[in-house]
Amino acid sequence: MTSKLAFALLAAFMLSAALCKAAVLPRVVSELRCQCIKTHSTPFHPKFIKELRVIESGPHCTNSEIIVKIVTKDGEEGKEVCLDPKAKWVQIIVEKFLKRAEKGGQ
Repeated sequence: MTSKLAFALLAAFMLSAALCKAAVLPRVVSELRCQCIKTHSTPFHPKFIKELRVIESGPHCTNSEIIVKIVTKDGEEGKEVCLDPKAKWVQIIVEKFLKRAEKGGQ
């Protein structure tokens, strides 16, 4: 193998490694801080919730966070919304989702 070919392969490897690291870095950075800047506190029907995630407080964020992915009335997947974990209606929805997950897991 010539030195030019070896150098080209090494350069290609280093470039791909740098690109892979850059692709992972934003996700790691976002996980080291609070995900919710603002919370939604107006109640809405749970049928519009497609997915629910609960992120407990920890070194990344002092707040517990509840993030839901909502579906629009047209049936299209909507955006992610942060809910106020202290709101009573949100606590009821989380309990219902947990019970539904327990039933589905058995």
